[in-house]
Amino acid sequence: MASGLQLGWLINPQDQQVEIYRARQAVEMVAMPTVLSSEAVLPGFELLCQ
Repeated sequence: MASGLQLGWLINPQDQQVEIYRARQAVEMVAMPTVLSSEAVLPGFELLCQ
């Protein structure tokens, strides 16, 4: 985030969870399976995490 990123995903398949990092927001943790949306950063892109 310090380098200017607006969105980051840390996908942890062993723990079956994803950490979602957004600029100026708290980290959000979600359980897998899930569909990750790139929101306004890359409109229309989604990633299915199973």
